[in-house]
Amino acid sequence: MLFASLTISHGLPLFVAAAGFGAAILLLVWAYRFAPGRGIRWVCFTLKILAVVALLFCLLEPVWTSQRARPGANYFVLLADNSQGMTIRDPGARQSRGEILAEILDPSRRKWISGLEGSFEVRRYLFDSRLQNSQEFRELDFEGGLSAIGGSLRNLVDRFRGRPLAGILLFTDGNATDLGNQPMPQIPGMPPVYPVVIGSLQGPRDLAIQNVTVSQSAFEDSPVSVQAEVSSSGFADRKVTAVVLDEVGRTVERQVRTVAHNTETISFRFRLKPGKPGLAFYKLFVALDGGALPNAGANQTEEATLANNSRVFVVDRSHGPYRILYVAGRPNWEFKFLNRSIQSDPETQLVGLIRIAKREPKFEFRGRAGESSNPLFRGFGSQAPEEVERYDRPVLMRVNTRDESELVSGFPRVAEDLYAYDAVILDDVEAEFFEPDQATILQNFVSERGGGFLMLGGAESFREGKYERTPIGDLLPVYLNQRGSAEPTGPVRLKLTREGSLQAWARLKDNEADEKSSRDAAPLFDVANRLHEIKPGAMVVAMAVDESGGELPALVVERFGRGSSAALTIGDVWRWGMKDPEARADMEKFWRQMIRWLVSDVPRRIEITEEPQAGDPNGAIHLMARVRDPKFQPIENAQVSFEVQRVTFDSSAIQETNRVRLRAEPSLSESGMYEATYVPRLNGGYRATVFATNAANAEIGRAESGWSTDLAAQEFRSLVPNYPFLRELARRSGGEIIEAGQLEEFVKSLPKKQAPIMETDSHSIWDTPLLFGFALACLLAEWGIRRWKGLP
Repeated sequence: MLFASLTISHGLPLFVAAAGFGAAILLLVWAYRFAPGRGIRWVCFTLKILAVVALLFCLLEPVWTSQRARPGANYFVLLADNSQGMTIRDPGARQSRGEILAEILDPSRRKWISGLEGSFEVRRYLFDSRLQNSQEFRELDFEGGLSAIGGSLRNLVDRFRGRPLAGILLFTDGNATDLGNQPMPQIPGMPPVYPVVIGSLQGPRDLAIQNVTVSQSAFEDSPVSVQAEVSSSGFADRKVTAVVLDEVGRTVERQVRTVAHNTETISFRFRLKPGKPGLAFYKLFVALDGGALPNAGANQTEEATLANNSRVFVVDRSHGPYRILYVAGRPNWEFKFLNRSIQSDPETQLVGLIRIAKREPKFEFRGRAGESSNPLFRGFGSQAPEEVERYDRPVLMRVNTRDESELVSGFPRVAEDLYAYDAVILDDVEAEFFEPDQATILQNFVSERGGGFLMLGGAESFREGKYERTPIGDLLPVYLNQRGSAEPTGPVRLKLTREGSLQAWARLKDNEADEKSSRDAAPLFDVANRLHEIKPGAMVVAMAVDESGGELPALVVERFGRGSSAALTIGDVWRWGMKDPEARADMEKFWRQMIRWLVSDVPRRIEITEEPQAGDPNGAIHLMARVRDPKFQPIENAQVSFEVQRVTFDSSAIQETNRVRLRAEPSLSESGMYEATYVPRLNGGYRATVFATNAANAEIGRAESGWSTDLAAQEFRSLVPNYPFLRELARRSGGEIIEAGQLEEFVKSLPKKQAPIMETDSHSIWDTPLLFGFALACLLAEWGIRRWKGLP
């Protein structure tokens, strides 16, 4: 686009001016032909020629035509950062970044604002997590939790779409929290952006929690591991204290590290053991020199900010009760020790179904006259013909049942009854014990419902139990095809494989040496099913090693559909608990951790998950609940609501704000899933409970989850202005970075820059003082040189 042009309007014709110029040259050549001094002569000649050219140019009456922004026709936006990041005080600065910004934007102290208002319609906006209109920037308080630069610019472009927006002056440190590590996206129609960078490139002195990682498992003696990365800048040879507080403000653990270098990242590692299952909230603080906690304000003069010195994290040790169905083909010692082992775990319940007598051969029992039932049931319950136990049915004993009706008909025959359990254990029971429908339901229990399954070794387990080519045999992690002798081998000793030693639930001790000593001290086992081949994808956790060094798989696990399947080929684990108290303690721990592994990933009828909503500058949380019926099929007509409450930490008790109830809407992408969105306004821990009712308003169930929102962690991720981002933003939009001290010069140049609405500005050049002064200066210089050299 042509912004300026030079035209000849009126006055002396061009050929006349050319003739006059030629005549002037001839006259000057004639006048200086006898002048002494070759160099001086040419200087004087050139000066007079320039003066003549300037005068002839004036006689042509030239006109200078240019384009400029029409005054008052275009909009210009002042956009100021109102986030907490502007409270940082840079090294050597008397004011914080926010105080410097407020001074720059004060119209009573800055003339550039009035100059801008003389050429443009000025609009003022603030932004933190959202964009808001402002009047004279009186609303600046620098308490915003986030710096949504990308969202604010996009919002501005949408607001001014179709209106003449000439540009945006962006006052910020450039640390955008809504873009992550992504570059600034292209925004169609975005005008030139002129960033004014607030802050120094020299990093301030500060402690900051950069990252907190929580690793946890549901297994005994596997405490929650918390890894905290703390960055230190400017505190070499100083001590940093990290303190973990629980929900009631008690100190759980305190650690002290010495900073070796001026800039360093310090790692703190904590091992916590929550006192109760379910959700637990903790708060991590860091402070200098082992002194007062950051909220006491003792280090305010040394650090750039204290907002990044604390972080809330959540530990979710999901709680039961988890119900495990144990089915045994005969009374044995295994059930006794297994039942005793998990009694100390309040989150697991073992329900036993033990066969005490097999079904009798089909013959007419010659007992009392007219008696057709099994004599073992004589005198129990109703003896009506349609209700009595037939003589060809096994005699079963139920243990730890919830009520009198549970398992009254033996192993469940319908999915609803079996799916009420979280895991099933089969011990020394043959495949013929299960009817075809029952075997299929058990397979579906693992693959579709997501339950856990474990088969223990014994005389009627695995191949000896005729499970080959049955639905139950298909879900085992081992092949049952014949290979070698079918007789169990023994005696054997359990030995963890390399993969098994990496599984927290398979280890009994904290270190490898103690683990090996514990396994070596365990007794030898006499019953081990000989199984050689494992299925693809299965993992051998432990091997059975006999006295000659031969090895066979002893504990094999795999994923089967949505659930887990395991095979323990040892049939007399109970011997482990008969040796001494220490060995019994190891055996009981083995059983508890094995059961916990079986149920650790089992789905519940009601499940709740939460995840940050991608791209939302306000830190919105997307809440999702999956609701299933007793057959674990999605329920589409449920009434679902979420109850959210914020948890804060107090020295005496948890202070909980009023609860917020959100109505969930069915998801469009998944059947049986219900969704809602919650926007946290403050930092801290949040607890969410989902309630689900059916069409009859009867409660289906409820579930609980929690998360931590730390907006300050994102806002103070970097304390140095992000020059590369702002430079790229200016380049993409056609703007440039402006220094705060150059605002007045920049505002003066703005009308000459491209704007949506421009106007033409024309003025004559011939009568300008500059051109006349140039001609006069040339003549005076020529006259002065002649007088100086004594020329005529």
